Amino acid sequence: MKKKPPLPHAFTPKAYKGRKAVVLGLGKSGLAAARLLARKGFRVFVSDLRPRRDLRAAAAKLPAGVKWEAGGHSDKLLGFDFAVKSPGIAHHAPILAKLREAGLPVFSEVEVALAFAPAVRVVAVTGTNGKTTTATMTAAAFRSGRKRVHLLGNIGETVAGSVSKLKKGDTVVLEVSSYQLEDSRSFKPDAAALLNVTSDHLDHHGSMQAYREAKARVFRRQDRGDFCVFNADDPLSLGLTRECRARKLFFSRSPSNRVDAWMEKGKIRLRLPGEKKVHRIAPPKIPGTHNLENAMAAALLACCQGVKPAAVAKAFKNFKPVEHRLEDLGKIGPLFCLNDSKATNVDSTIAALRSLDDRAGKMLLVLGGLQKPGGFKALRPHIENRVKAVLAIGNAAQKIEEDLQGVTHVFPCGTLKQAVEVAYQIGLKGESLVLSPACASFDQFDDFEHRGEVFKDLVKTIGRAGRGRK
Repeated sequence: MKKKPPLPHAFTPKAYKGRKAVVLGLGKSGLAAARLLARKGFRVFVSDLRPRRDLRAAAAKLPAGVKWEAGGHSDKLLGFDFAVKSPGIAHHAPILAKLREAGLPVFSEVEVALAFAPAVRVVAVTGTNGKTTTATMTAAAFRSGRKRVHLLGNIGETVAGSVSKLKKGDTVVLEVSSYQLEDSRSFKPDAAALLNVTSDHLDHHGSMQAYREAKARVFRRQDRGDFCVFNADDPLSLGLTRECRARKLFFSRSPSNRVDAWMEKGKIRLRLPGEKKVHRIAPPKIPGTHNLENAMAAALLACCQGVKPAAVAKAFKNFKPVEHRLEDLGKIGPLFCLNDSKATNVDSTIAALRSLDDRAGKMLLVLGGLQKPGGFKALRPHIENRVKAVLAIGNAAQKIEEDLQGVTHVFPCGTLKQAVEVAYQIGLKGESLVLSPACASFDQFDDFEHRGEVFKDLVKTIGRAGRGRK
């Protein structure tokens, strides 16, 4: 039997043609990857740890001929040629160690999908916080500049599920998480942004160093023909710049000769590569210093790829806040309500609290969910004298009580429904009910979107029923 030649480091459809693929995970990303590979003529097998009953709906969407297993990863996977990993599977998972030991290359869904795409421009956004808003602003700027653009990745539609819609010359704006980046071998965006790096997802990555390295993969394969945008005010991401070979662009909240975008007199100042002229752009009308940073990053990403500053300004003028990110629900009953369900770590909640000026009045803050490593003590100075009460929910409720003791009243509520009920019992006219949990959602919800939607339904039902105090 003729031995197959060794497989190259990077995935290409030509080099891997005729090889057998195993897709790990039958979630949104894994299903899209399996469907794409099967459509392109690969022999595909899917493996998932979850029980069979939880996978039947997804498995029904697999193409004919694609087999799958549930409840664990069997040794039959070692007989395949390469693997495509769903982002939820940790880099150090035992099955990945087995596959690598057997010589199987392991790829991310994003890079495999992009290998089948026509010649498109790829603009990638990553960072601990701000990815979705920045990616959405960036895509809006490209649209304003009359570019054909697709907003994909962690934000919603998968790349694998969208390949058939892409045309030569299109722009793909990708929100990429550390989960998607950690196993990338050949991912090389034309422009990238690393917004910030703070402690998060350490339960998945195992260490801060591994998390930092995953984020750095957004620019690892870039060269001098590419661009990478960095936050000059963020020490950890700034420390990675010496490892980046791309042309570097910097943004900062403060004016400096060393940055390419900065804030001055309420406007974004933008100096483009090779130009002396300084452009002025009004930022989007959404609250928060962190959103000014997001806007500067988006402006640099768009302009370094040929979008005119005037088009960026037009996009920002019409920009609407992204759902579940300081989403203003208006006054419901006596309380002003804000949905910041996307705040899944302490830094995000701090950013939200900084954003809400005195117009928010005294706040009733819903905190909690599935706790991440670290506590909540960093919230103390931001809560003191501003938050009337903390409504603690979920797995983290006890730790929240311990860490915030003496700063404000903490009500252990258990569920989000109980928290909203308590808020409308103790809340007064003009006060604000803010969901900014500083925790993951998976103890009680499918994801942060599910949590946010439930919150919106609850405040409408309970608030409009007149249960609050006038």
